[in-house]
Amino acid sequence: MRSRATRNLTILAAAAGSAALLLGALGFQYLGGLAPCHLCYLQRWPHLAAVLIGLAALKVRGRTLPFLGMLAALATAGVGLYHTAVERHWVAGPDSCTSGDVGAVSAAELLRRLEGAALVQCDQVAWSWLGLSMASWNAIASLVLAGVWLHALRLSRAA
Repeated sequence: MRSRATRNLTILAAAAGSAALLLGALGFQYLGGLAPCHLCYLQRWPHLAAVLIGLAALKVRGRTLPFLGMLAALATAGVGLYHTAVERHWVAGPDSCTSGDVGAVSAAELLRRLEGAALVQCDQVAWSWLGLSMASWNAIASLVLAGVWLHALRLSRAA
């Protein structure tokens, strides 16, 4: 019985961590006025999935749901790492949300790109703390949450 209670507390902690990160992102958007880019939105969906998986895993025994929770945390961490690489210009981001090099682009092509471009560019850091962007912090926190989900998965074996 003790291991089942520990498993459920661990799952609750993982789901609450994703909920906190999701609420933090929404707070930055609606209270802080920082509009999210396309990659920011992509990082939110796995957190929502992890919260829903966590709620379901509290009721359902087995290892499948904790495993899916861990995958959701790893997915958002992966998008966060990719977004960080785009922000630091280590890799090219999606054409729809990065500024790119416009030096050799004609005026007509530049106008076409501007008309179809997202309002918030994925390669521009809107907020940072200690030299890390919000995407970087999401990746770090999500990797920690993946570890919490892994612990829940191990506890599920004993429960």
